[in-house]
Amino acid sequence: MALEEARAAGARGEVPVGAVVVDVGGRVVARAGNRTRELCDPTAHAEVLALRAACAAAGSERLGGHALYVTLEPCPMCAAAISAARIARLYYGAADPKSGGVAVGARVFSHPQCHHVPEVYDGIAAVEAEMMLKDFFAARRGATGETA
Repeated sequence: MALEEARAAGARGEVPVGAVVVDVGGRVVARAGNRTRELCDPTAHAEVLALRAACAAAGSERLGGHALYVTLEPCPMCAAAISAARIARLYYGAADPKSGGVAVGARVFSHPQCHHVPEVYDGIAAVEAEMMLKDFFAARRGATGETA
């Protein structure tokens, strides 16, 4: 489902990242794709949008016991939101060596200021997620004539 959200985001001209929140019973409670351009909102990453919708559905700012599936390693902003929401498990696909906030870069969950650390599982459908991102940016460079 996260890959479906990512494909839909890419079709809208957004960076193709998708996220899905699942409750303790395995029921999907929220899903979203990036909408930063559409909403003119730099915080409208797939993870943040899915967390907002899941919190609204739960009637709480905390999502203990919930899992978040996302196609790309969360950035530092999203990792902080995941921690604040008390997500139990984070599953992500492609690594993000440039902007990641979990395994590279800021490594938000490793900081002593991090109040909650989810279980983290990486590499879930990573090849498909990575190819979707590479194809998206290659097409964008081709359309603009950029070389790097």
